[in-house]
Amino acid sequence: MIKRIGSIVFLGLCSASALAAGPGYQPGFHPEQLKGPPAGRPNEVLVLGSPHLSALPDTFAPAQLEPLLARLVAWKPQAIAVEAVSGLQCDFMRRSPARYADSVSSYCADTGPAKRATGLDVPAANAEAERLLATWPATPSAAQRRRLAAVWLAAGERNSAVVQWLRLPPQQRIAADTLTDELVAYLDKRLQRHDESVLVAATLAARLGLERVWAVDDHTADASSPKEVEAAAGEAIQKAWDNPYTKARADADLSLYAHLHTPDGMLAIYRAYNAPEAAMQTYRSDFGAALVEPSPQGFGRNYVGYWETRNLRMVANIRDVLGQTPGTRLLAIVGASHKPYYEAYLNLMHDVQLVDAEEVLR
Repeated sequence: MIKRIGSIVFLGLCSASALAAGPGYQPGFHPEQLKGPPAGRPNEVLVLGSPHLSALPDTFAPAQLEPLLARLVAWKPQAIAVEAVSGLQCDFMRRSPARYADSVSSYCADTGPAKRATGLDVPAANAEAERLLATWPATPSAAQRRRLAAVWLAAGERNSAVVQWLRLPPQQRIAADTLTDELVAYLDKRLQRHDESVLVAATLAARLGLERVWAVDDHTADASSPKEVEAAAGEAIQKAWDNPYTKARADADLSLYAHLHTPDGMLAIYRAYNAPEAAMQTYRSDFGAALVEPSPQGFGRNYVGYWETRNLRMVANIRDVLGQTPGTRLLAIVGASHKPYYEAYLNLMHDVQLVDAEEVLR
């Protein structure tokens, strides 16, 4: 019996070694190789890896984005997706506070003032926004834009509300048509935020004549843990991040930030963040390092699992947008660490053609 158990253990170790050393089973079906061509125009997606503008040095000014905006306007996207949680997802997470209270606090807007102004809760406001857009005139009045801005705020879609605000002449940005003084003050304040969802996405949407942006972030993989577990996990992952690749990325950022004040300083940052070599640099410094982090609890693997889940769900949200109007040219603006995962997962889709950001940013 002892000899038999020893044999089983030995075979198990051999199997584990084989799995670790080899690629394992490889499926024969490759959707990325089956792209049609589709009937009609293909869906085109440009993934723009972005710094989080709120984290830039004080030398940053919104005007420095103009060279970037000019190139994106020239590409003429028909839809723009942003790293923001949708109002509907926030409404869902609010119903499970034991798991999502911190996430709601961090990522979800307070829709209470807009609900009081419009009489619409989040689901009803989303339905109302879709109803308005279904019969939206070619030249809407200022009153219609103010009303839609209020509805977007009630829907939890603050960046789309900003698009409507930007499309109004400044003298028409007033409290009327269910927009209260409180909501007007909120929109005016949001215009000043150093946030790529506002200064790049919403600004670009307004210039292109679009009526909204699409919130595609996903935080449903978030979960609360006991504070001692969070502390231990944070310590383990921080240790994994302490590597030469992380230092190289930080040094590169310092060099880029030193030239932020120059005419093409921001454009240089976007070019660097979207360069082909940035993907592996990010992986080696962050997710690849976490994957081999040796804690017995598997903290690094937990983190990588969360990261992959979040990106898969974000990409699913983008694919949903494309499926609604086939033949769409979509710009997806997202934190630069997401870009390689966006592109890898989007490339698996039959009806998605990726666009090279380097060419657009030249």
